[in-house]
Amino acid sequence: MATTETLTAERILATTEDVLRRHGAAKATVVDVARALGVSHAAVYRHFRTKAALREAVTERWLDRTTAELQRVVDDRSAPADERLRRWFTVLFAAKRRKAGDDPELFATYEVLLGENSGVVEAHIADLVSHLRVIVEEGVARGELASPVADAGLTARAVFDATGRFHDPGYSREWFTPGIDEAFAAVVDLTLAALRP
Repeated sequence: MATTETLTAERILATTEDVLRRHGAAKATVVDVARALGVSHAAVYRHFRTKAALREAVTERWLDRTTAELQRVVDDRSAPADERLRRWFTVLFAAKRRKAGDDPELFATYEVLLGENSGVVEAHIADLVSHLRVIVEEGVARGELASPVADAGLTARAVFDATGRFHDPGYSREWFTPGIDEAFAAVVDLTLAALRP
């Protein structure tokens, strides 16, 4: 039996992902997680006060992996803003497809969790839109982009919404259909055309 001294939140989250992968969101319990860790469920509850808090933390951890990848694109100011936007959307779409295709059981679980934890999802979307806002603002300041509306935040949200088919999990079944890459390129091209000065 492991002791609580060796039990970390990160270890609990990684194990919870494995348990969710095996049992699914509907059937996985904190007891299952504790059993997989070799500890009591009370030990898990010392780190996460409720099952909902644990699920929220797992969801946030999963979403943060994509956010970190995208932040690197935002931070790379060596390319013009339109190229950064294209790369940002390409990275986002690839990350979403990878999650849906490489680990469909866990992706299905996360779809359930995302529906349950709207606060985590809203914060994730706010992060993504803030990425776009940074790129748009910098592009406008450098004369590389033109914002169709005065508020760069509204422009960023509109650009995010316009590309929803390629990052919203509700469309995940379409991400592997013939012609989706051409559709993605067309939407990104049209979006970038609307932002050219």
